[in-house]
Amino acid sequence: MLAILGFSMVAVFMYLIMSGKLSALIALMIVPAVFAVIAGFGSDIGEMALTGITELAPTGVMLMFAILYFGIMIDAGLFDPVVGKILKAVKGDPMKIVVGTAVLAMIVSLDGDGTTTYMITISAMLPLYQRLKMNPLILPAVALMAVGVTNLTPWGGPTARAASALNLDMQELFNPLIPVMIAGAVWVILSAYWMGKQERKRLGVLSMDELHAPAEGKSYLTFFGAAAVSEEEAKWKRPKLIWVNFALTIGLMAMLILGVMPLPILFMLAFAIAITINYPNVMHQKDRIAAHAGNVLAVVSLVFAAGIFTGILSGTEMVDAMANSLVAIIPDSMGPHLPVITALTSMPFTFFMSNDAYYFGVLPIIAEAASTYGISAVELGRASLLGQPVHLLSPLVASTYLLVGMAKVDFGQYQRFTILWTVGTSIVMTIAAILLGVISF
Repeated sequence: MLAILGFSMVAVFMYLIMSGKLSALIALMIVPAVFAVIAGFGSDIGEMALTGITELAPTGVMLMFAILYFGIMIDAGLFDPVVGKILKAVKGDPMKIVVGTAVLAMIVSLDGDGTTTYMITISAMLPLYQRLKMNPLILPAVALMAVGVTNLTPWGGPTARAASALNLDMQELFNPLIPVMIAGAVWVILSAYWMGKQERKRLGVLSMDELHAPAEGKSYLTFFGAAAVSEEEAKWKRPKLIWVNFALTIGLMAMLILGVMPLPILFMLAFAIAITINYPNVMHQKDRIAAHAGNVLAVVSLVFAAGIFTGILSGTEMVDAMANSLVAIIPDSMGPHLPVITALTSMPFTFFMSNDAYYFGVLPIIAEAASTYGISAVELGRASLLGQPVHLLSPLVASTYLLVGMAKVDFGQYQRFTILWTVGTSIVMTIAAILLGVISF
């Protein structure tokens, strides 16, 4: 019964946001509360929701100050030279811009952190998409697809969870996946090429003069050969501090990778330093914080709303019932094919539940069943990682709300546009894994 209610809750939630009948923010709060009452947990809603919110609170704080930090860096012009070089390379060609987005996102995301990848990629590329009036859904879609591939690195969360849950050697688990990731990266670039070709057909190619021409009656200035910016934006630029801001950002990234201190504290301190250096005037500081308050509210409110969803999903034990029911329906005759089944089912599994729930709750059950057919745990571990591109599109992934918020697109529309592309990424990597002998068929 709980499994049925769990699947129904997810289905209703997805229908409401993808059809545009409710915003993601409202649906994340109302839908789980209604289903908790139906399941007989009405009196426990408050406690379960608060538990979920508490667990996501550090993520919410981190995203809040990360948005403010990178907002200050954008205001000060840190990314203007990057945009300028990309502009010169793409020469107003939408196809080159989309492919450039994929390459940039894959390079940046090698640090294993999707949040910083989204911030840097969107900050650098969004002005180009807006100036050329390209489809705004393409930028976040390509960025997410790129992160979906590089998220399999050993320092990324999913691979570490799979290794821990099954007690595997990281080198044995990850090394055979490298050519599989390369296949996934090729698919992402080819997908970006196709999307870019469609945009080129629709928009044509702009010359550099057209790119730098005033838009909508505004006057523009140019910094470091970058995309032209309005006079209002220009007054906040700090070209003399670009190397200071660059050093601060590199230092922040290094400390993030090294795990010097918790991410929320790192971003809080980095933001405090950045805004003080670039805008020592208190009134200017208030102005810059207010300018980014909309993005902060949009993202952080969704994170805390997602806390209610995950808290109720876990507290009612619906997630456990869903996992057990899905594992139980696999017939014995399909046992020898469990690696492929695991790769394919990891897409819906990790979409409907958190990585923690899947890797520590579901994967050990599948691995135990697979052992009776002589299938090694390491093979199951590799297969379980191939659904990660789809997982990142889940409404339970906090960084996706940041991506959508920065790209200024509707969450439901974004999911509809991106879902088939991410499924394609997972399927391509699964086929590559089979052909390369990484998992058995």
